[in-house]
Amino acid sequence: MINFNGTIVSEDANILTQNRAFLYGDAVFETVKVLRGTILFLEDHYFRLMASMRVVRMEIPMNFTMEYFEEQLLSVVTSNGFLASARVRITVFRNDGGYYLPKYNTVSFLVHATKLPDTQYAFETKGYEVDLFKDFYITKQLLSSIKSTNRLLNTTASIFAYENGLDNCLLLNDSKNVVEAIQGNIFMLLGNKLITPPVSEGCLNGVMRKQILALASKIEKLEVIEQIISPFDLQKADELFITNVIKGIQPITKYKKKNFETQTAQLLLGKLNELLLVKK
Repeated sequence: MINFNGTIVSEDANILTQNRAFLYGDAVFETVKVLRGTILFLEDHYFRLMASMRVVRMEIPMNFTMEYFEEQLLSVVTSNGFLASARVRITVFRNDGGYYLPKYNTVSFLVHATKLPDTQYAFETKGYEVDLFKDFYITKQLLSSIKSTNRLLNTTASIFAYENGLDNCLLLNDSKNVVEAIQGNIFMLLGNKLITPPVSEGCLNGVMRKQILALASKIEKLEVIEQIISPFDLQKADELFITNVIKGIQPITKYKKKNFETQTAQLLLGKLNELLLVKK
């Protein structure tokens, strides 16, 4: 028997009692975007999930191929009627058993989907203000670059942003350098240089980050650099924007008392949509 919200019930009445994702954050996940029945950047998402599972020493099932991954995600989207546009998350967790030391390294997974309104990436025109979050810091290590279910820092930062009337927060690492936003990678335009922190600084190895680096490298006279960004650098920037696979590119219009332009973000978003049309 267990106590659930003040009521004694059978242990079997709550599936979370022994779930390792719930008890220890022993899980990794991927969030993908589906447009017109196609998982965007499928290969990048699949291989990042496989890499994440290897990092935390999960046993990868023999049948867990890229084709199987695609089939499982699209089956949920199809069942819900969300093929036009959807946000889909797969969470892979180690099976029940053990305490900190797992009894097994085998895994199970859960997939769920949410309908999205747009069938392409749309440019956000309203103001978007950010500030630094300084209560907790990201550590510069391999675990920071994968998507595990331990997201307390991001959750706390989201609450901080809400309480302070902000649209987002920029997260710092243990060297007090800017690493990423709450739910995406950060890019900074400084003159003709487009800069984003290297993964070694503790930022997520973002799928959209990879796409934007590739697209930006083809723009004439734009130098693309992976380089450390300090909080002081933000005040000198011409543009700041956030990237993730669901939103695409989110321009930042205000940080502290400085307002930013959005032309490069608009240009890159247009090229991103052109890329998707070519792949269609």
